[in-house]
This record gives sequence, C-alpha cells and structure tokens, in this order.
Amino acid sequence: MCEEHRTEAAPQLSVARRSAGSRPSRPAEVRRAVERAVSERCRATHTPCDAQALSDALLVASELTTNAILHGGGITDFRVTFEGRGVCVSVSDRSAALPVAKTPVDPHGRWRPGGHGWPIVCRLARDVRVTDLPSGGKRITAVVPLS
Repeated sequence: MCEEHRTEAAPQLSVARRSAGSRPSRPAEVRRAVERAVSERCRATHTPCDAQALSDALLVASELTTNAILHGGGITDFRVTFEGRGVCVSVSDRSAALPVAKTPVDPHGRWRPGGHGWPIVCRLARDVRVTDLPSGGKRITAVVPLS
C-alpha cells in the first residue's frame, strides 16, 4: 500500500450521491468527468490549466476506476472535488480489501502483466485516503496537485 495513505471510517452521513444513471462506470467516462471539472475550475478561478498536472489527474482517475472494476467488484460511486490547488478523485467499490502493490515477478521468476496501477496512483497523488464505507466496500480518494 502507499506509505502516504490513511485508512479511516466513513462518517455515517454522506454527501448527496449521484443517481445510478449519471455515475461514470468506465475509465473513459471518469477521465472526461475529471477533465471537465478541472477545466471548469480553471476557467472559474481564472488560472491556467497545467497540462501535465491534468494528465496526472486523468491517469490517477483511470487507474482508480480500472482497479475498482478489476479488483473491487465494480464502481459504486465516483466524485470529483477540489482541495486547495489539488483535485480530489474519489472512487468507491464493493470490496473492503485494501489495495496492494504486487511484485512484478512471480515466485517462479516470471514477469507478471499488470500491477502498475496502484504504484502509479501512489506516485502521482499528494495524498491517498482509503475509507471504509458503512454499507460495505471502500472509497479511495487521491488528491493530485494541479500546479
């Protein structure tokens, strides 16, 4: 797991949820939602959008989404918010299992495919929080600096 991550319990009261029909469920949809939110934020605050920072945020969003689909039983919620000069990407899934970084080589010395998503998230995010959800599952929130 990321050394910077924190595990915490979710508060009993939650922010209004998106309806099932409007929740992004694929990495491409999540990337579009993050790009739209960051662009709107830059426009509203009259600040330039750093292309590399946006690219990092899109990669983190894509990796969190892919991991939720592959390892977490699917996406149950998705949110984009802002924290200071960072974008917070939150993806919830059905699994309570904590994410782990896998070694690139199996016990027999063969290279494994995949296993790069979580280390990428940990490297690009300023802060990563894993929150247990009262209804089961977890929410992973990664804060990616925008400048």
